[in-house]
Amino acid sequence: MMAMQAIQEVTQVEQEMQQRRDEAAAAARQAVAQAERDAKQKLEQTRRQAQERVREMMAQAQEQAALAGKQAMEQAKQDGEQLRLRSGERLAQAAELIAGRIVKE
Repeated sequence: MMAMQAIQEVTQVEQEMQQRRDEAAAAARQAVAQAERDAKQKLEQTRRQAQERVREMMAQAQEQAALAGKQAMEQAKQDGEQLRLRSGERLAQAAELIAGRIVKE
C-alpha cells in the first residue's frame, strides 16, 4: 500500500509539474504574441509620424521655393527697370551726340 501511495504521489506531482510547464509555456506564448502586437503598433505609429514629418518638410520646402521664386521675380523686375532707365539715358545721350554731329555738318 505504501508503495502504491508513493507511486500515486509521484504521478500526481509529475502531472502538476506538467500542468505548470504547460501553463508557463502558454503564458510565454501570450507574452510573445503581445510583444509582437506592441512592436507592430509602435512600428505603425513611427511610420505615420515619419510620413507626417515628410509632409511638413515638403510643405516648408514648397513655401521656401515659392518665396525664393517671388524674390527672384522681384529682383528681375528691378534689374529690368534699371536697364530700361540706363538705356533711356544712353538713348538720350546718343540722340544728343547725333544731333550735335548733324548740327556741325
